[in-house]
Amino acid sequence: MVDLKLKDLDLRIMCELMKNSKVSDRKLAKITGVSQPTITRRRAKLEKDGMLDYTAIPNFVKLGFEIFVISFYSWKAEAHAQEFGEDKEKLLDKLSAFLSKNKNILFTSRGRGFGMQRMMISVHKSYSDYMKLVQAVNLEYGTYLSKSDSFIISLKTDVVGRTLGFKYLAEYIVENLKKT
Repeated sequence: MVDLKLKDLDLRIMCELMKNSKVSDRKLAKITGVSQPTITRRRAKLEKDGMLDYTAIPNFVKLGFEIFVISFYSWKAEAHAQEFGEDKEKLLDKLSAFLSKNKNILFTSRGRGFGMQRMMISVHKSYSDYMKLVQAVNLEYGTYLSKSDSFIISLKTDVVGRTLGFKYLAEYIVENLKKT
Protein backbone atom coordinates (compact mmCIF):
# COMPACT_ATOMS: atom_id res chain seq x y z
CA MET A 1 0.00 0.00 0.00
CA VAL A 2 2.52 2.63 1.12
CA ASP A 3 5.65 2.77 -1.01
CA LEU A 4 7.37 5.76 0.55
CA LYS A 5 10.72 4.14 1.37
CA LEU A 6 10.08 4.99 5.02
CA LYS A 7 10.95 2.82 7.94
CA ASP A 8 7.93 1.37 9.72
CA LEU A 9 8.80 3.41 12.82
CA ASP A 10 8.94 6.66 10.81
CA LEU A 11 5.52 5.98 9.34
CA ARG A 12 4.07 5.19 12.78
CA ILE A 13 5.56 8.42 14.16
CA MET A 14 4.08 10.42 11.29
CA CYS A 15 0.66 8.82 11.75
CA GLU A 16 0.62 9.55 15.48
CA LEU A 17 1.59 13.16 14.78
CA MET A 18 -1.17 13.40 12.15
CA LYS A 19 -3.63 12.37 14.85
CA ASN A 20 -2.18 14.82 17.39
CA SER A 21 0.73 17.07 16.42
CA LYS A 22 1.11 18.20 20.05
CA VAL A 23 1.99 14.72 21.35
CA SER A 24 5.31 14.65 23.21
CA ASP A 25 8.28 12.52 22.20
CA ARG A 26 7.95 10.70 25.53
CA LYS A 27 4.31 9.80 24.77
CA LEU A 28 5.27 8.79 21.20
CA ALA A 29 7.94 6.51 22.64
CA LYS A 30 5.35 4.85 24.87
CA ILE A 31 2.90 4.41 21.96
CA THR A 32 5.51 3.01 19.55
CA GLY A 33 7.50 0.99 22.07
CA VAL A 34 10.90 2.60 21.42
CA SER A 35 13.04 4.96 23.47
CA GLN A 36 12.36 8.70 23.67
CA PRO A 37 15.82 9.60 22.25
CA THR A 38 15.07 7.38 19.22
CA ILE A 39 11.77 9.20 18.68
CA THR A 40 13.47 12.60 18.99
CA ARG A 41 16.15 11.59 16.45
CA ARG A 42 13.62 10.09 13.98
CA ARG A 43 11.26 13.09 14.27
CA ALA A 44 14.16 15.52 13.66
CA LYS A 45 15.21 13.54 10.58
CA LEU A 46 11.64 13.48 9.22
CA GLU A 47 11.46 17.26 9.70
CA LYS A 48 14.88 17.85 8.11
CA ASP A 49 14.01 15.63 5.10
CA GLY A 50 10.79 17.58 4.52
CA MET A 51 8.61 14.56 5.27
CA LEU A 52 6.99 16.21 8.27
CA ASP A 53 5.63 19.71 8.68
CA TYR A 54 3.23 21.05 11.28
CA THR A 55 0.15 23.17 10.95
CA ALA A 56 -3.10 23.74 12.79
CA ILE A 57 -6.39 23.23 10.98
CA PRO A 58 -8.62 26.01 12.27
CA ASN A 59 -12.37 26.13 12.49
CA PHE A 60 -12.92 28.26 9.38
CA VAL A 61 -16.41 29.39 10.44
CA LYS A 62 -15.12 30.72 13.77
CA LEU A 63 -12.49 32.65 11.79
CA GLY A 64 -15.29 34.30 9.78
CA PHE A 65 -15.11 32.25 6.57
CA GLU A 66 -18.44 31.28 5.01
CA ILE A 67 -17.45 29.28 1.95
CA PHE A 68 -14.83 26.75 0.89
CA VAL A 69 -14.32 26.48 -2.88
CA ILE A 70 -12.71 23.89 -5.11
CA SER A 71 -12.14 25.43 -8.54
CA PHE A 72 -11.14 23.64 -11.73
CA TYR A 73 -9.51 25.17 -14.81
CA SER A 74 -8.82 24.05 -18.35
CA TRP A 75 -6.07 25.74 -20.29
CA LYS A 76 -6.28 26.62 -23.95
CA ALA A 77 -4.19 24.24 -26.06
CA GLU A 78 -1.68 26.91 -27.04
CA ALA A 79 -1.29 28.05 -23.43
CA HIS A 80 -0.84 24.44 -22.31
CA ALA A 81 1.90 23.94 -24.90
CA GLN A 82 3.49 27.27 -23.95
CA GLU A 83 3.67 26.18 -20.33
CA PHE A 84 6.29 23.61 -21.23
CA GLY A 85 8.19 25.93 -23.54
CA GLU A 86 10.40 28.93 -23.02
CA ASP A 87 7.80 30.89 -21.04
CA LYS A 88 7.44 28.33 -18.26
CA GLU A 89 9.59 30.35 -15.83
CA LYS A 90 7.60 33.54 -16.54
CA LEU A 91 4.36 31.66 -15.96
CA LEU A 92 5.62 30.21 -12.67
CA ASP A 93 6.80 33.66 -11.53
CA LYS A 94 3.38 35.09 -12.40
CA LEU A 95 1.68 32.30 -10.43
CA SER A 96 3.97 32.85 -7.45
CA ALA A 97 3.16 36.57 -7.42
CA PHE A 98 -0.58 35.84 -7.73
CA LEU A 99 -0.49 33.39 -4.82
CA SER A 100 1.46 35.90 -2.72
CA LYS A 101 -1.36 38.42 -3.20
CA ASN A 102 -4.16 35.89 -2.54
CA LYS A 103 -3.34 34.19 0.73
CA ASN A 104 -6.82 32.67 1.07
CA ILE A 105 -5.80 30.16 -1.62
CA LEU A 106 -4.94 27.04 0.38
CA PHE A 107 -3.75 24.76 -2.42
CA THR A 108 -3.29 24.82 -6.17
CA SER A 109 -1.86 22.21 -8.50
CA ARG A 110 -1.83 20.61 -11.88
CA GLY A 111 -4.09 17.58 -12.22
CA ARG A 112 -6.56 15.88 -14.50
CA GLY A 113 -10.31 15.30 -14.30
CA PHE A 114 -13.60 16.68 -15.57
CA GLY A 115 -11.75 17.82 -18.70
CA MET A 116 -9.63 20.19 -16.59
CA GLN A 117 -5.88 20.42 -15.94
CA ARG A 118 -5.66 22.71 -12.90
CA MET A 119 -7.34 22.98 -9.54
CA MET A 120 -7.41 25.41 -6.64
CA ILE A 121 -8.83 25.28 -3.11
CA SER A 122 -9.71 28.54 -1.39
CA VAL A 123 -11.71 29.90 1.54
CA HIS A 124 -13.79 33.08 1.52
CA LYS A 125 -15.56 35.31 4.01
CA SER A 126 -18.49 35.81 1.61
CA TYR A 127 -19.70 35.11 -1.89
CA SER A 128 -18.64 38.60 -2.99
CA ASP A 129 -15.15 37.85 -1.61
CA TYR A 130 -15.11 34.69 -3.74
CA MET A 131 -16.22 36.67 -6.81
CA LYS A 132 -13.29 39.06 -6.31
CA LEU A 133 -10.93 36.07 -6.60
CA VAL A 134 -12.77 34.82 -9.71
CA GLN A 135 -12.32 38.26 -11.28
CA ALA A 136 -8.63 38.32 -10.32
CA VAL A 137 -8.09 34.85 -11.84
CA ASN A 138 -9.84 35.93 -15.05
CA LEU A 139 -7.87 39.17 -15.21
CA GLU A 140 -4.53 37.43 -14.58
CA TYR A 141 -5.08 34.15 -16.47
CA GLY A 142 -8.14 34.68 -18.68
CA THR A 143 -6.07 34.51 -21.88
CA TYR A 144 -4.83 31.05 -20.87
CA LEU A 145 -8.17 29.59 -19.80
CA SER A 146 -10.66 27.82 -22.03
CA LYS A 147 -13.07 26.99 -19.19
CA SER A 148 -13.42 26.96 -15.44
CA ASP A 149 -15.85 25.60 -12.91
CA SER A 150 -16.18 25.65 -9.14
CA PHE A 151 -17.72 23.57 -6.40
CA ILE A 152 -18.81 25.93 -3.62
CA ILE A 153 -19.31 24.58 -0.11
CA SER A 154 -21.16 26.52 2.58
CA LEU A 155 -19.17 26.18 5.79
CA LYS A 156 -22.26 27.06 7.78
CA THR A 157 -24.21 24.00 6.67
CA ASP A 158 -25.63 21.76 9.37
CA VAL A 159 -24.69 18.61 7.45
CA VAL A 160 -20.94 17.91 7.55
CA GLY A 161 -19.95 14.28 7.08
CA ARG A 162 -16.39 14.79 8.26
CA THR A 163 -14.44 17.90 9.15
CA LEU A 164 -11.15 18.66 7.44
CA GLY A 165 -8.27 16.91 9.20
CA PHE A 166 -5.70 14.14 8.92
CA LYS A 167 -6.64 11.92 11.85
CA TYR A 168 -8.67 9.54 9.67
CA LEU A 169 -5.95 9.38 7.02
CA ALA A 170 -3.48 8.39 9.74
CA GLU A 171 -5.83 5.63 10.88
CA TYR A 172 -6.19 4.44 7.27
CA ILE A 173 -2.42 4.33 6.82
CA VAL A 174 -1.90 2.38 10.04
CA GLU A 175 -4.67 -0.11 9.14
CA ASN A 176 -3.23 -0.67 5.67
CA LEU A 177 0.33 -0.83 6.94
CA LYS A 178 -0.62 -3.98 8.80
CA LYS A 179 -1.87 -5.55 5.53
CA THR A 180 1.43 -5.08 3.65
